[in-house]
Formats: sequence, structure tokens, C-alpha cells
Amino acid sequence: MLFHLPKLPAEIRISHLNARVNEHRKKIAQATASKFELLQLAQQLSREARARKKNNQKIYVLDFKGDVQASAVENLREEITLILATAKAGRDRVVLRLESPGGMVHGYGLAAAQLVRLRDAGFHLTICVDKVATSGGYMMACIGTELIAAPFAVLGSIGVVAQVPNFNRLLKEHHVDYDLYTAGEFKRTVTMFGENTAEGKEKFEQELQQTHLLFKHFVEKYRPQLNVTKVATGEHWYGQDAQQLNLVDQLKTSDEYLLGLLPQHDVYVIQTRRRPTLGEKLGLQAAQVVEQIIPTALNCLNEALFKNNQAVVQLRDPKQ
Repeated sequence: MLFHLPKLPAEIRISHLNARVNEHRKKIAQATASKFELLQLAQQLSREARARKKNNQKIYVLDFKGDVQASAVENLREEITLILATAKAGRDRVVLRLESPGGMVHGYGLAAAQLVRLRDAGFHLTICVDKVATSGGYMMACIGTELIAAPFAVLGSIGVVAQVPNFNRLLKEHHVDYDLYTAGEFKRTVTMFGENTAEGKEKFEQELQQTHLLFKHFVEKYRPQLNVTKVATGEHWYGQDAQQLNLVDQLKTSDEYLLGLLPQHDVYVIQTRRRPTLGEKLGLQAAQVVEQIIPTALNCLNEALFKNNQAVVQLRDPKQ
């Protein structure tokens, strides 16, 4: 009998970006600045604190790093639920730092739907792309109220792709039969082991075209300023070209954008991570011990080799 351990709850960490940056500013100033410059910095920090209090607007920063399955959506949905339950729409804003080359349609469809929750609730959503947001990643990016990308970020690839290897001829060569039983004419259009028919391939292509059409309509809904017909070719573009095509609104890194918000806004970074299991904790501790032992062992080995080499040289020196 197999026993399944319950899924461990996730940890949500919230850090005040203003406090973190200001602490670093103070440390650098203490090491490099004069007393007068330290006084100026203290006054500046005080002015910024008053401005943030008067403005009374919070910025919540989320991160999404996508894989093929869009598995980060599990954390994203919890973070967005937390924001919807605590933040004030129309006053507070959300920034998503997005990095994804896309993946499965249903996974990224769900991830995009989570962002739609923010838009529908009335939140201003800024999406920042520093590296890549293509295919399903761009499906998420286009939902932003504003979309900002780094100059060499890659965006676009509004298209659909499917690859299905077929081993039917190999099976026939080895006299292996493959039987597939279905109810419904198009329950299986193409398979990896069966003999794919022209009708099945045609139906599969129709399904891809339908998915592409839904993708284009989705992008068009959230970025009406974009000529979807022109860019929905599966191509991708770098930041500057993407801006000219209206795929993005501004060229700027997420760091530059957030740094500009700090003087006037309280910026909070929300991060979710799964709590490590006992085995993972023990493995981490073991890895840390190994990391401490290996350098010492290597140093001892190097010293021994060095002494041995010295002995060899001395034995071979004809003057000795």
C-alpha cells in the first residue's frame, strides 16, 4: 500500500522594497559620504517618507517565471487572491515581473485568467518583461494595463505549434500491432503509434487553427491598439521593434521602473514558495556540509601534491 503525504502549505513572504533599498543607501553613505552628505540623505529619506504617506498608494510586485506547464500559476493564484482580499482597487497598483517563453495552452490560459481577475477588479496592472514573453507568455503580458519591456527583451510569437512523432512504420517493421479503440469520430485525430489518416490530420490542423484564432481574439481584446493580423504570424521581435509594432508601450527594465516608483509609493514584493520537506531540509544541510568540507579537502590535497612535487624535484636535481 502506498501512502501519500499531505501537500505542504506554501509560505507567502512580503518585503517592503523601500525599506530594503533605503537601508542599503544608508550603508553605502556611511562608508563613503561626509557628515554633511549623510545629513542630506537623512533629510531626503524623510521627505520621501512624507510623500509616500501623503500619496497613500501601495504597489504590489509579483513574479512569474514560466515553464512549459506554467506551473508557477499555483503560486500566482494565491498571491492574486491575497491582493484582491486586502488591497484597494483604484488606489493600489500591481506590477508583474514576467519571464516566459510559453508552453501548454491550458496552463497559460489559466495563468492569463488569474491576471484578468486583477483587471476585472479595477486594478492598474503593469507588466514588466526583462528577458522574454512569447507565445503563452505574451498571452499573459498583453493583459497589462501597460506593458514595459527591456530593450532586448523578446516578445510576440503569437502562434500555436504541435509536434507529434509517429512510430507506426517502425512497429509494422517489427510486426507489432497497435490497436486504438475510441467512441466518437474525432476522439483521437493523430496518435504516436497508430496509422494517422488524412482526415485525422486535417481535423488536428483545424483544432490548431481554432486555438490560434482564440489566441488572436484574446490579444486583440486586451491590446486593441495592436494590429493583430500583422503580428499574429508566430514571429517574435526584440524590444525596440516590438514597441514600433505596439506589442509594448515602453522600453525600460523592471529595475528602472520600480526605482522610479520608490520615492512616491510604498512598494511591497510578494513571494510564495513551497515549504521544503524534511528530506529536502536534510539534503540541504548535507549539501552545505559538503560545500564546507570539499574546499578544505582540496587545499590539503594541493598541499600534499605540492610537497610531493618538491621532493621529486630535489631528488632529480643533479646538484644535490
